Amino acid sequence: MHLKSNNLLGSEPVADSPEELADQIFSSPGPDSVADRGNASSGNLKALIADDSAIYRRLVERALSVEACSVAVAKSGEEALAIFERERPSLVITDWEMPDLTGIELCQRIRSTADGPYTYIIILTSNSQKENVVKGLSAGADDYLTKPFDPDELLARVRVGHRLIDLQRQIEAKNRQLEELALTDPLTGLPNRRAIVSWSSRQISGAARHGFAFWVVLIDLDHFKKVNDTYGHAAGDVALKRFAEILKAHTRHSDIAGRIGGEEFLQVLTHSTEEGVRTVVERIREQFAAEKFEFGGPPATITASFGVAGFLGGKDAPQFSEMVSLADAALYRAKHLGRNRVEIELPKDA
Repeated sequence: MHLKSNNLLGSEPVADSPEELADQIFSSPGPDSVADRGNASSGNLKALIADDSAIYRRLVERALSVEACSVAVAKSGEEALAIFERERPSLVITDWEMPDLTGIELCQRIRSTADGPYTYIIILTSNSQKENVVKGLSAGADDYLTKPFDPDELLARVRVGHRLIDLQRQIEAKNRQLEELALTDPLTGLPNRRAIVSWSSRQISGAARHGFAFWVVLIDLDHFKKVNDTYGHAAGDVALKRFAEILKAHTRHSDIAGRIGGEEFLQVLTHSTEEGVRTVVERIREQFAAEKFEFGGPPATITASFGVAGFLGGKDAPQFSEMVSLADAALYRAKHLGRNRVEIELPKDA
């Protein structure tokens, strides 16, 4: 083996392939290398390095070795795109010039994928002209670095990206939490009216398209104002939460049930017969009526009335609001006939 001098990387051993040459150069990091300076990362980061140069792939990988990274490497743009689609890394460091798919094209392809968490992209280029830098940033890159680069500068830019990725994750988590809160009844933890309407409007379209049954159960706790007036609102809250527990226990994961306001609840059941729905609703009614509430006096019993409306599938599906109105009419009938009972209303043409 002999040495070639005056290379940007120092004396370079001759090897049979670029990969072997890179392994020889970086097999023993020197005492002044980035890899010897300790780990300053704040958390795990999945990174993808795309470069057709084995030397620069190893340079970037070596710079990232002080971060808590899991690193994937690609020798071409197409390979990088395949890895990205499979693993969805948070950070991509790509060379501008690659034979099959340029870094700019890779960046554009990544940005065209709207789903999934945000990916921070750094482009490496030997061309520092302003128009090319603008072109890279316009394609969706977050940052760029000119070759040959300083490992410390690359690491600093990676850490900026890491902080932004962490911030983005925190924002997404907060947004998910806010969205969940916006769709949840705070007292019972059940879905609220908004969540039920959104879910049910999609399901009733599916019932029309695929011909399965769709049932709406409107529920009202009987004489609930008297409960609040006699025992206080805290007692009323206890009753509401207990009914919510029973309702949830009798609702399949493929269906939905929630509180829509005051003492009113709504349950939506699909893929069931009238007999099956009546069985489920009667079990809820009987279990709640059997509860004994200790409100500081003799055990109290609270009951509920149920109005059920059914759509048996077909081309002309009613609006969800129409189904709720039918269930409300059935609930009114249940109240009129003595409460603590189940009444079912079917469309006239059923």
